[in-house]
Amino acid sequence: MKLFYKPGACSMASHIALLEIGQAFDIEAVDTVAARTASGQDFLKINPKGYVPALELGTGEILTEGPAILQFLADSSDTANLAPKPGTMARARMLEMLTFTSSELHKAFGPLFRDSSSTEENAKARQAVAQKFDTVEKEFEDGRPYVSGEQFSIADAYLFVVANWANFTDIDLTRWPKLSEFVARIAERPSVKDAFQREGF
Repeated sequence: MKLFYKPGACSMASHIALLEIGQAFDIEAVDTVAARTASGQDFLKINPKGYVPALELGTGEILTEGPAILQFLADSSDTANLAPKPGTMARARMLEMLTFTSSELHKAFGPLFRDSSSTEENAKARQAVAQKFDTVEKEFEDGRPYVSGEQFSIADAYLFVVANWANFTDIDLTRWPKLSEFVARIAERPSVKDAFQREGF
């Protein structure tokens, strides 16, 4: 398998999942502005959507969209336990947070990574992110270490990556102590440290 990624982007969640699984894989960085991979390929021929992540399977098929890639990776491993059993409430809750992270939290950060965003747009984005963080903070009020309880899952990988963007956008995570503790805890996982190193952080 090969993961096409952009350093520090949402594709890092898939990178973490691949490391958790322990299967052999390659990575290749993508310049999404120029639509070129590090080896000079036209990225739009790999993923016409133009963004990461994209996962090239051994069959040559290309899978896109972070949540889909994460679920595929979780279900392809019999040993990593990256997702609760299908059909359980725990699985539904994991997917609930995976979806929230993708459709709400991830999207809220968007203007903060666009050079064209105005001061007003950035201020609104920070407010939106804060509201989403409020929601996540309440999820962890019961003291659980991970989204699904006691077991690390793909939802934790994705939530960690997106919440960690606060550190690159001058948002003080200490305002949300439970979320801040979660981010610090996930950052200590060997797979996360490895992903950061491989992506040049």
